[in-house]
Amino acid sequence: MKRVEPGPGQESVWDYPRPPRLEPSECHVVVELAGVTIADTTAPLRVLETSHPPVFYVPRADVAPDALVLAERRTWCEFKGVATYFSVVAAGRNKPDAAWNYLEPMAGYEPLPGHVAFYPSRMDACFVDDARVQAQEGDFYGGWITSRVVGPFKGSVGTYTW
Repeated sequence: MKRVEPGPGQESVWDYPRPPRLEPSECHVVVELAGVTIADTTAPLRVLETSHPPVFYVPRADVAPDALVLAERRTWCEFKGVATYFSVVAAGRNKPDAAWNYLEPMAGYEPLPGHVAFYPSRMDACFVDDARVQAQEGDFYGGWITSRVVGPFKGSVGTYTW
């Protein structure tokens, strides 16, 4: 694994902290499924963690009504706590476990209950400031890759021990 040096206007995921940092963002984030805008915000939160592309959390108020259906899946994050999942539905399409949030996050992540994150690989398209997002390989972490962030990124086969 060799770190990619960031160019002008870029960030390296290897400069992100561990444990992860939660920060507000002024980026314009859009999530689309089946020709429907599921989320559209200029007030997302970003979670930044060493070796991972950013994960954007959208305020629930900026998510289309009835687009999220509570799912049974739950997972555990050693930093944020228990994640609750949602199926994302639009125009007759249903993407199971395609979004998540933290209803009772651990200390340092208190703003998360009012926000939801989406797996870009399960949506038709996600955008950050009009740049189309590439999904983080492996789909476990749900990171959002754009030209503003450089890796290498954890997630693909052989990277779980990084």
